[in-house]
Amino acid sequence: MALLLESGLLLVLIPWSAFWDRNYFVGWSPALGALFTSNYFRGAITGLGLVNVWSALAELGDLFGSRAPGDGPA
Repeated sequence: MALLLESGLLLVLIPWSAFWDRNYFVGWSPALGALFTSNYFRGAITGLGLVNVWSALAELGDLFGSRAPGDGPA
């Protein structure tokens, strides 16, 4: 669950940072550079990150929502 949340937040934030523009693949090939700096590609990566964050929050909700009301720490 923590891995999903961390990777999701990274996938949401990194495509829009300056770190993304200094990527190894951007300078390696002009075609890949054009793809990686495209706002559509950045949006797709951000969408994957949002799916990861949503999945982590859903698992967290299942974890805390699965207890019965009278159950507590023993």
